Amino acid sequence: MTSTRRRKVGIAGAIVGAASAGVAAGAFAKRYAIGRIRLRPDPEASEPLGELRGRQATVVTSDGAALHAEVDGPEDSPLTVVLCHGYTLNLDSWHYQRRDLRDYHRLVLWDQRSHGRSSRTGADNSTIDRLGEDLFEVLQELVPGPCVLVGHSMGGMTIMALADRHPELFGDKVKGVALISTSAGKLAEVSLGLPALLSKAVHKVTPGTVSILGRRGSLVDKGRHAANDVAFLVLRYLGFGDSRNVSPTVVDFVESMIRSTPFEVIANFYPALMSHDKLSALDVLDDVPTSIVVGDDDWLTPVEHSKAIAAALPRARLTEVPDSSHLVQLERPGAVNDALRDLLKRVAVDIQE
Repeated sequence: MTSTRRRKVGIAGAIVGAASAGVAAGAFAKRYAIGRIRLRPDPEASEPLGELRGRQATVVTSDGAALHAEVDGPEDSPLTVVLCHGYTLNLDSWHYQRRDLRDYHRLVLWDQRSHGRSSRTGADNSTIDRLGEDLFEVLQELVPGPCVLVGHSMGGMTIMALADRHPELFGDKVKGVALISTSAGKLAEVSLGLPALLSKAVHKVTPGTVSILGRRGSLVDKGRHAANDVAFLVLRYLGFGDSRNVSPTVVDFVESMIRSTPFEVIANFYPALMSHDKLSALDVLDDVPTSIVVGDDDWLTPVEHSKAIAAALPRARLTEVPDSSHLVQLERPGAVNDALRDLLKRVAVDIQE
């Protein structure tokens, strides 16, 4: 069975059978699968994931949210790279990009509202448009000169919302954009690798289920913390394109970020992700060099979504990274960093001209 087929079967199984995972599955995972995986050589075992730090900053938004941010790299750099993380993650998800770029470029990393060390806000303010306005205020506060915006997943949607709300920034202050594993819309139509009828059923049931569970978020969170071994296995299998060879240290790192995001926050943002539609805003990005990066086995924001963005941006460069999935910036950081360096070179040429 191919890896793609296995993942499709795994997704279906995870959705249909999650409620019956039980104590036995957790015990099996802990005794057997987890033990075997962790005994394998892990080249990332000594990588200081989540330990890189910069100069701390707080941006208080117009609606009172306190956004945690960090400024890294040389202050005299002519260009600032602003990194916008994805759904359920935090600014540490950019570890490899920060590590490789911080010696040469000024970096601004920030936790999106209700994520990481930023303050929690309610469901009414958990929208993509509000995230776009948050990014606008981060740029005003922490980015005095020209910049390049980099967004993964929901972070890419944040950049699109900024383009929709503040198109005047692009070409003037914003000199380039990288969109990684993201979508301009129609996520509610994504099949998740499931057969058509089952996919429709899942999309019909999921919003209500997420909403109900969100109202019992504290109880769900207790269960999530208790079942972290099972979560490790599920994330390793579904979140990475090459699940057999992905570093257990990296999987642990991602799982801890997701687990630290309260389920109430996950539920609050879920409707915004499903209703997101910013295809009409993409023409704003055509004014600046743009890079689009996607894993070739991404089941959450499939390759077709990145290709749709590329079709709307004829001058953009599309990179499909082999044997990788939605967390491509952590799974294949070298390929992502190469695409970012290429983008920064193009931006530098444009600035000089």
